[in-house]
Amino acid sequence: MTFLDQEYREIITKAVCGKGRKFTQATNPVSPSHRPTSILGCWVINHLYNANKKSEDTVEVNGSYDVNIWYSYNDNTKTEVVTERVTYCDYIPLSVKDDHCISDDYDVVAKVIQQPNCLECNIATKGHKINVEVEREFLVQVIGETKVYVRVNPKGVKIDDDDDDWDFQLTDDELTDVNPDFLSDKAKD
Repeated sequence: MTFLDQEYREIITKAVCGKGRKFTQATNPVSPSHRPTSILGCWVINHLYNANKKSEDTVEVNGSYDVNIWYSYNDNTKTEVVTERVTYCDYIPLSVKDDHCISDDYDVVAKVIQQPNCLECNIATKGHKINVEVEREFLVQVIGETKVYVRVNPKGVKIDDDDDDWDFQLTDDELTDVNPDFLSDKAKD
């Protein structure tokens, strides 16, 4: 293949063919065993997830986490911790797509930018459930095979790129900008 009288080669390599990012806020209802009087604390732990390419434009992230809520009941005379497993499915649109991928065999990499985190936890208006507002954010990359074109030297002529030929000596103009009292000024501080 020639391009403007130059020789080029096609190299097939893996590269990022798509990227996407999504921020999600969700409210999860939790049912404690007693009617809550007040919320004393809320933690989101044990986050697990995996990602798969769902279509040309979308990556699906399936995951789960545990919501732990410490609450009081019986007019603030007793406390208890309720734990509930929450599952989710986020569809992340690919905002960057390379249409030059040459196979349908993709790897999907998902990175958590914001782990699931409790924003707010309050008692529902009917009084028996607890609503937990959780945020999370993902960045996904789709990796596939693509072609890269590189210029080659078909005649085998050695290109002289020896670093010893570079001139790294200081010129007189560069030396005039040097402050001779630099070290003594720093010592005064």
